[in-house]
Amino acid sequence: MELSVSSTSPALLKLNHHFLSKNSLPIKIPSLHFANDKKLPSFYRQTKRPSFLRKFASPASSSIAVGPSNDRLPADIKVTETQEPNSRIRLSVEVPPAVCEDCYKRVMNEFTKQAKVPGFRPGKDVPESILLSYVGKQNVQKATVESILKRTLPHAMSSVTGRALRDSVQIATKFTDMEKTYLSLNSLRYDVVVDVAPEVIWIPENGYRSLKIVVEIDSEIDAQRASEQELRQRHKSLGSMRIITDRGLQIGDVAVLDVSATKTDKDESNVQNIPAAESKGFHFDTEHGDRVIPGFLDSIIGIQRGETKSFPLVFPESWKQENLRGVHAQFTVECKELFYRDLPELDDSFADKLLPGCTTLQQVKESLLQKFLEVEQTAREQATDNAILDQLCKMVEIDIPQSLFEEQGRQLYGAKLLEIQANMKLNEQQLASLSSPKAVNEFLENQKENITRVIKQNLAVGDIFKRENLQFSTEDLVKEVENSIAEFKRHKQEYNEERVKEQVQEVLEGAKVLEWLREHSEIQYISR
Repeated sequence: MELSVSSTSPALLKLNHHFLSKNSLPIKIPSLHFANDKKLPSFYRQTKRPSFLRKFASPASSSIAVGPSNDRLPADIKVTETQEPNSRIRLSVEVPPAVCEDCYKRVMNEFTKQAKVPGFRPGKDVPESILLSYVGKQNVQKATVESILKRTLPHAMSSVTGRALRDSVQIATKFTDMEKTYLSLNSLRYDVVVDVAPEVIWIPENGYRSLKIVVEIDSEIDAQRASEQELRQRHKSLGSMRIITDRGLQIGDVAVLDVSATKTDKDESNVQNIPAAESKGFHFDTEHGDRVIPGFLDSIIGIQRGETKSFPLVFPESWKQENLRGVHAQFTVECKELFYRDLPELDDSFADKLLPGCTTLQQVKESLLQKFLEVEQTAREQATDNAILDQLCKMVEIDIPQSLFEEQGRQLYGAKLLEIQANMKLNEQQLASLSSPKAVNEFLENQKENITRVIKQNLAVGDIFKRENLQFSTEDLVKEVENSIAEFKRHKQEYNEERVKEQVQEVLEGAKVLEWLREHSEIQYISR
């Protein structure tokens, strides 16, 4: 089973409650770890779910549970910052012996308080050699390295405060290597890598302020045309089907067809069936000739019951199935049955049957037109927003952090998984298979382009919101948060109120930016 995502950003336009539910996404991501080390020191053993919004790590709200950065050190540590690809920064940290010695003393004091050494009362001083022998030199060494990390890491991270992305910090140096360095030099060196908020570069600068957008609108969305087609369908439902015995197929008839198609190589040596074009008992309404391959309807006009026709057609380059675009096919069609519609002449007496509650034919037409005008307006707005977002994506250069890419991809994958679960009711084995790391990684690889597009769109919109000093009302925020929480409660789902508020803020920001861009852009609408 293959999952795919839309090229537009659902995150930007619609609040998805599944993203915020505590237990809805079966995919977890470790927040911080040591490279190539299976076991972490105790203060790192935690797993956090990524928030839908990327927030920056700060001393007060960091995902690194390591202790306060205002813990004064007896000497300064040296931190060298190196920029790496994908908006990642490497911090090379050198801890001097004075800091290491101070941490060692703290560790020994703590062991003195907690250890129950035979022959000594709890809390009383124990000679260092005896304490080391009782606790174990290796255990003291590990605890000391852990203490050094816990005290120095907040100081090392201070240079990226306000820029570091939460849950992206990783200690790149093996814990075992740090132990060896400490043991041999009585000092410590380690590297930390962290993803930072990427810079949004506009090409040209402030180009979003003068957008020229061409929006393609599907001709079927045209309200007048759609309402007429709907009325025609309702009219058809009032009639009956009569068998044709004395003539061939005409426009307005319905034919029951067996259809097959083949394609051949250029040298005509290899004939292959086209399964997607095969159909048995296909009920073809000739009034819907625009829904089949161009030329199909014209090729079968006049066909009679029991007759078979064969004809060549070429799939257009705009065909939905990419593998058939431009394919030269030989179609074979057998007509099994022909019908014509015996329809009553429409007048006011049929109004209530056409649309319950209506008393005149004119009222039916007006009501249907109003309904499709609303549909047309919604579709036009959605198409406009999508066109704007696509244009923004082309105008920005962003060095996307890997942690941000993976989080966005996992959220899109989780949403798709929930959608499949709702439609197909997957069993536990199927759900486990689709939730496996292999399945998730395949999705991230296959949907790399779409995921990247979504991220660029979201970051571009967020940048515009800040640049133009846009705002939304507190009342709107409170109202939307209350509505979202009510939705969670209605579905009996757990939620994090702070995360709900954060996502609502992003949705409101996105709506405000799109509204501003529609007002400041040159927009042209064309039918397709």
